[in-house]
Amino acid sequence: MLCTGEPIKVSLCHCLDCQRRTGSLFSVAAFFLKDQARPAGGPAKVFRRGSASGFDVDFHFCGECGSSLWWEPQRMPDRVGVAVGAFADPGFPMPEQAVWCDERHRWLELPDAIAGHDRSPARGGQGG
Repeated sequence: MLCTGEPIKVSLCHCLDCQRRTGSLFSVAAFFLKDQARPAGGPAKVFRRGSASGFDVDFHFCGECGSSLWWEPQRMPDRVGVAVGAFADPGFPMPEQAVWCDERHRWLELPDAIAGHDRSPARGGQGG
């Protein structure tokens, strides 16, 4: 995914669906407006699943290696979430928030600078 400008928000998610998708304890997404992002490289495969918010999410992943690339949450139809790991940039900004903290592994401590939410906060113009 080629992205221009700064992300609207960088968000960390602890929901069980993200844990299963990533094989880790959470996922980290950079949310961009759709007109700030465009696919790069070959065609991606798509998997649609429901989410705890009640809205489906279309996940796009590499058909060659299976890496998660970006997703389109129907809850936020003007945005795409891009897997921060896909940028391969250790200097990428830290997440501003963590969502679905009620499904967080209790031994995992987050920095104080990351706002935690038990579930997803009301959209209110915010990403993630």
